[in-house]
Formats: sequence, C-alpha cells, structure tokens
Amino acid sequence: MPVEAPADSGLSARQLGFCRAGRPVFDGIDFTVGPGELLQVTGANGSGKTSLLRVLSGLLEPAAGELRWRARPVRAGEPGYLQSVAYVGHTDGIDPDLSAEQNLAFAMRVAGGTPSRALVDRALDAYGMALATAAPVRRLSQGQRRRVALARLVLVPRVLWLLDEPLTSLDDQAADSFQAQLDTHLRVGGMAVVATHRALAAGGRFLHLGG
Repeated sequence: MPVEAPADSGLSARQLGFCRAGRPVFDGIDFTVGPGELLQVTGANGSGKTSLLRVLSGLLEPAAGELRWRARPVRAGEPGYLQSVAYVGHTDGIDPDLSAEQNLAFAMRVAGGTPSRALVDRALDAYGMALATAAPVRRLSQGQRRRVALARLVLVPRVLWLLDEPLTSLDDQAADSFQAQLDTHLRVGGMAVVATHRALAAGGRFLHLGG
C-alpha cells in the first residue's frame, strides 16, 4: 500500500523500480515522506532495502518510476537535493587511517563548513566517544566505528536522513543515543527513511519490501 504524506513538501516515489543484471530487485514502490515523518523500510535480506536507499541517495539510477523532492523531479547529481541529504550506508563510509576526530573534521569540510574542535567533540560525546577521538578508526570496534559514522548526523545537519541499518553493532546505550537524536531531528521538521531489521522506537510509517 502507498505511504501517504504531503506530496509537495518532502520526498516522494512513484512506481520506483530497480534492476540488477537485468533482474528486478524491486518495482512499483510508492511512498511520500513529509516534514517530521519517519519511513521505516523493512524486509528480508536480499529484498532490496539497501538498493532502495542507494537509489534514494542518488548512488544508483532507478530502472523505472520517478523520485521527487519538494514536488520537483530528482535528477542524478542535483546539488539542491544532495545538499539536503545525509546518507549513512550499511558500510560506515569513514577513513580507517584517520582518527574519529579527523573523519568528522573532514565531513565538515566536505559539507562546506569550517571544522570546529568544539563541535566535533560534542558530536562524538553524544555517542560516548569522547575518550576515543584520537585513535585511528581501524583500531576501533565495529560498534565504535558505527558511532563515528552516526556522529556525522549531529555535526552536519541535513533535512533528509537516509540510513541503512543504523542500529547495526550498537550497544543499548548507543542505540538510545541514536533514538534520541532521531526524535530531535523529526521534532524540528526533519525527515528520515531508515532501512532496518529492528523497529525504531520513533515509530512512523512502514514500507515492507519483498511481498
């Protein structure tokens, strides 16, 4: 069933489809997500959750259908859309040879901001990483790496979050920190599309892939 929200104020997909090696991964996807709304994408492994997030982020081209942002069609590489999006994929997307602090400073520069030690420390502290800021990321546990990746959401505000299994490898305390961060993001009018095996406490709407 389609997931409905204001069509002119957020992200919407109509009959969205994606193929890999000529075979459909998903098709006929309809949804809309407006300000303050969360869409949780569920489904078994291989159902296309990660592929859908990568299509929404602009990393993959859809095979069919249309994606619209604030009532305008999304084109590949469109700056106005990309500057509104924060994407955290299934892999963390951080440089293992840099420290947590260096990774976040780099994220700020890429986003067009000026790195600030105070802001970086605050973002890491939100995930209990205050004592692990200087070590190369390759020395951190998988859970700690995930925390560093999610800390970018604190540091570089974006209205639309596209998150692939954000709770992977997080302990209960870190998961609670993420839930609080997501709640705040939605409360101030942000939007989120989250692929997950584990339902988020923030609730929201659901889109199930794979029948």
